[in-house]
Amino acid sequence: MLTVHHLETSRSQRILWLLEELGVPYEIRLYRRDPVSRLAPAELKKIHPLGKSPVVTDGDAVVAESGAIIEYLVERFGAQAPAELAHLEPARGTSEHRQCRFWMHYAEGSLMNWLVMKLVFGTIPRQPMPFFVRPVARALCAKVQQKLIDPNVQTALAFMEAHLAQHPWFAGERLTMADFQMSFAVEAALARGGNEAAWPHLLAYRQRMRARPAYQRALEKGGPVLMPA
Repeated sequence: MLTVHHLETSRSQRILWLLEELGVPYEIRLYRRDPVSRLAPAELKKIHPLGKSPVVTDGDAVVAESGAIIEYLVERFGAQAPAELAHLEPARGTSEHRQCRFWMHYAEGSLMNWLVMKLVFGTIPRQPMPFFVRPVARALCAKVQQKLIDPNVQTALAFMEAHLAQHPWFAGERLTMADFQMSFAVEAALARGGNEAAWPHLLAYRQRMRARPAYQRALEKGGPVLMPA
């Protein structure tokens, strides 16, 4: 049986959502983060050398990286998906396929870099350090966030907001692979991007996503999407 090696509060939540939508039987092996470092446990390296999540094992196949896993699952099980999901991978050569491909890459290639940096630079001043270093660390991290990270996060939010003002889903009128890949990034961007009310179309998108029964089942099985900021 297919197994999802699922790290709590991680990107692997979107793999659970996809599997729930596809109706594919699977098992979850849950991994807890280190309570101090919040990093993945070393035992994940027994599954894949990078020691990251998500990882999916399917017989002898071991598939890592969210985008690669989503593509693998759609190729392997997409033909048996409900009719509503017949366009998880849009027809090649169409504008929907180009949009799907773009957002599949944008999620991790551009957006998540800034969101991870925001989380890290917000956490550094709270780490153990000599008391006389803490004000310097706090000031430096605040400056990096103000001058570099926050402007890029705001640009990303505005970019997604403008796109979703024209489309209900990232590739157009129908749910595609891109929405699963973007789901974690949307949750993280809204949680860490400041005033949520400034992005009504992103909020409406998140509501459509969260309202899906499969998304709710994934949350019940996998737990919360995000770790506390």
